[in-house]
Amino acid sequence: MGRRPRTPLTPALSGDDWAQASPARIERALARARALPAGGWYAVDASRLIDGNPRAYAVAGQRLVLWRDQGTLRAAPEACPHMGASLVGARVCDGALVCPWHGLRLGSGGHGAWRPLPAHDDGVLAWVRVDDGDPPTDAPILAPRPSGPCLDAVIRMEARCEPADILANRLDPWHGAHFHPYAFADLTVTRADDEALELRVAYRIAGPLVMEVDARFHCPDRRTIVMTIIDGDGAGSVVETHATPMGPGRTAVVEATIATSERRGFGVAARLGPLLRGMVARQAERLWADDIAYAERRAWLRWRDS
Repeated sequence: MGRRPRTPLTPALSGDDWAQASPARIERALARARALPAGGWYAVDASRLIDGNPRAYAVAGQRLVLWRDQGTLRAAPEACPHMGASLVGARVCDGALVCPWHGLRLGSGGHGAWRPLPAHDDGVLAWVRVDDGDPPTDAPILAPRPSGPCLDAVIRMEARCEPADILANRLDPWHGAHFHPYAFADLTVTRADDEALELRVAYRIAGPLVMEVDARFHCPDRRTIVMTIIDGDGAGSVVETHATPMGPGRTAVVEATIATSERRGFGVAARLGPLLRGMVARQAERLWADDIAYAERRAWLRWRDS
């Protein structure tokens, strides 16, 4: 179904999937990813969810609030520096947060140790930059995204594991057809090295109908893995999986699907955003319900043996 990949299928490895899924290979790729810079940026949530009312998030061991001031994304510590009131209930007035307990105005100049943090809206995701020792960059390090008409959907789920466990799950494509048989009919790895994985994926559409595409997985920074469709229907579409640490043993999975297609009428369909966005998000949440169990099991085994 749909446009098939043009290149012949050439497996990179031989043997059963369990044999191809070498723990050593996965760990090497994970170690390389974890050594990449991230510029201090952390994906927080869908940018469309952040409005003029402060929302609280745990990011890298800190409690933060994100909100918009005249459309501009802002971020700051969640606790008022006066007596610790939560700024989730703060009013936004002339660019400042007004504490709900005593009316302290907290603006761009800060107050004592309380200081706003750099925030970035890339049009799909909301980001915050935290001083984590990584050399800071002006903006998040992003992989290429579709340039034409596209549809985006974002999910955010929480897991009892570390960010590395989320990346390790995505660096193991061999589990796909076994652990998610409702979604994948077959996956064949065509490239497997420490920089990228490429595979031929047969997605289940309905009953016996499948759609084949070629996809590449790579990590642009230490907390992100991106799947890009490189051939077949939807070429150029990406799925960005961001593993954002919340605190010790807690990670937020923030995943953005940004889909495009050469099919006639896709631009019209993309304008039906809310309806299609919900369908894409539900499918992603179903996959991550399984994959969070995988990541949490991986973390539990490591903690048990430590």
